[in-house]
Amino acid sequence: MLLASYTLWRRDIVRFVRQRGRLSGALGTPLVFWALLGSGFGRSFQAGDPRIGGGYLEYFFPGALALIVLFTAIFSAMSVIDDRQAGFLQGVLVAPVSRLSIVLGKVLGGTTLAVGQASVFLILAPFANLPITWAGIPAVVFELLLVGFGVTGLGFVIAWLFDSTQGFHAIINLLLMPMWMLSGAMFPATGAAPWLRALMALNPLTYGVSALQWSILGHSEGPAFWPSILVSAGFGLAMLVAGGLVVNLHGRQGGQGRSA
Repeated sequence: MLLASYTLWRRDIVRFVRQRGRLSGALGTPLVFWALLGSGFGRSFQAGDPRIGGGYLEYFFPGALALIVLFTAIFSAMSVIDDRQAGFLQGVLVAPVSRLSIVLGKVLGGTTLAVGQASVFLILAPFANLPITWAGIPAVVFELLLVGFGVTGLGFVIAWLFDSTQGFHAIINLLLMPMWMLSGAMFPATGAAPWLRALMALNPLTYGVSALQWSILGHSEGPAFWPSILVSAGFGLAMLVAGGLVVNLHGRQGGQGRSA
């Protein structure tokens, strides 16, 4: 199982190295969001927590990290559709390997790329007046791993159910982007409408963003730190199990995936 997972993980890393445009796409958009929204909303943003003294650039920084992870998960999920259309994953399915190892290898590949790219973005922390210390970096990286594993796993599940990138993009625009917007990345739950606060509490990405806020900002208006860690870990495990189920169902259908 580990050998199969490692092989798929390594294949995704090698593919990324050969497609360097993905790095600019995954980093460029969150960077533009962070710079433009941070500068535009800076004077009008008023957080309920008086400890947020650095303005919107400071508040939005953990959310920008989550957005990098989200974009990388989308790119990784698209590779699942490409591999199925090319016949590669059909060949993997008939190999004597565990279905779970296929999911684990693909999700770990996307998670590794997501954490690597988000870690590069940490270099910009001083521009947001965030003095992240070397001692605090391991905690941030660990939280990025949890967020990346869960979101990449969700992207894998969605991508496996579609044979076309058009259908995949429709679901992505309907599900993943609203998940990020309602995670506390753009605005805190404090002051939001009651129905929005309820959606944010049900959103698993809220807990990942909250954990990042605790480690980077030292505070959060979202859930407490340890519940955020536990929910993020549970979400990742649930997505791994869900991925194994959809791949196993695909195998029983004789390699015929659902069409968008």
